[in-house]
Amino acid sequence: MKKTHLLLIFFFCIHIVSAQHVDAFKSGEWLKYRMSYSNFLNAGYAELSLKKTKRKGKELYHAKGTGKTTGVIGWFFKVRDRYESFFTRRTIDPVHFVRRVNEGGHIIDRDIYFDKEKKTALIKNHKKKTEQTMTVEDVQDMISAVYRLRNENLSSMEVNEDIEMKLFFDYESFDFKMRYLGTEIIKTKFGKVKCLKFRPIVQAGRVFKEKESVTIWISNDKNKIPLKVKASLAVGSLRADLNAFKGLANPFNIIYNN
Repeated sequence: MKKTHLLLIFFFCIHIVSAQHVDAFKSGEWLKYRMSYSNFLNAGYAELSLKKTKRKGKELYHAKGTGKTTGVIGWFFKVRDRYESFFTRRTIDPVHFVRRVNEGGHIIDRDIYFDKEKKTALIKNHKKKTEQTMTVEDVQDMISAVYRLRNENLSSMEVNEDIEMKLFFDYESFDFKMRYLGTEIIKTKFGKVKCLKFRPIVQAGRVFKEKESVTIWISNDKNKIPLKVKASLAVGSLRADLNAFKGLANPFNIIYNN
């Protein structure tokens, strides 16, 4: 993956280890995150939602992630991003991936259509007005992977054990790895919550300081709600904290309120 867009990494990471059985999410789930830069500047907000839908008689889920910068950060660098995925409800196979990016005037406008039987991905680049079909097998798009991994059983994982998956992004497939670091109790706006702690192995370069510079905390309950993400950037750091939620499939386990 030649270029890494931070907001997309955020959408993917905050859910990629989010639960351990099929009832961990349901239609109507909605999560909102407050993003801050270097722990004090309000950088913006990101939202994730899920609902049921149908296409050509197929029962699908429609997942949507949006993000925007606000405040001082928004004055200097305007971001208005939208990512969507349509995937099968039972097997969580990607059908259609939508990427609409406007980051400081940098525009990306693409759709990817997956055909599992033909093992192909049709990429439509609307900005360049091009189409390209590529051979793919056993891949997820960046959003459907979120929900597929939410069905994984994490209860037997050991510290430093990895979760691995093959993803398709833009015009190539790549391997993604997430390392389990153990449990930790963190303070949130909702109270103290026992969390599972993970570290995705990301590509070091212009965006991230080093290969292992992103850390994720998720609630250690049946929802596995992503509560906090912290990334050390080449300049400063970015943090995301759960700010609001609704439509969870299971109770949110809080140790005690603030």
